[in-house]
Amino acid sequence: MPDNSVTLVGNVTRDPELRFTNTGQPTATFGLAVNRRWQNRQTQEWEEATSFFDVVCWREMAENAAESLARGARVIVTGRLEQRSWETPDGDKRTKVEVIADEIGPSIRWATAQVTKNERRGPSEGPTGGGRGGPSAGGGGRAESQGYGYSEEPF
Repeated sequence: MPDNSVTLVGNVTRDPELRFTNTGQPTATFGLAVNRRWQNRQTQEWEEATSFFDVVCWREMAENAAESLARGARVIVTGRLEQRSWETPDGDKRTKVEVIADEIGPSIRWATAQVTKNERRGPSEGPTGGGRGGPSAGGGGRAESQGYGYSEEPF
């Protein structure tokens, strides 16, 4: 588990943008707005603040996010914070903190969701979703040790 894990619940502010790296790895980015509301004890008025985050997804999650998420959707994102820096063509230095997503799910607090499971990819079809379980993990994957075959999930 990363030392800087974060969980955010908020609304997607822009549709995921799916791109591919030079090596063909899918990546998607989208915006997330997280609202915080509290009552001012002096004025008894409700106050609100909104924080905006850029969320980055990789591999199958990137493709699923691009297909499943749209502006306005309420989601739960878990991941880690990562800072990156670059220099503009004018020579200005820029820095940005992004959320690198480990998991994304619909928030069903005020809405319903229908989840469709994708078929798992095999070892010859590319990554297996972040190196969890699977035959290439070595030493007998989690699924096999619990009496499940690799072709079925233990849930």
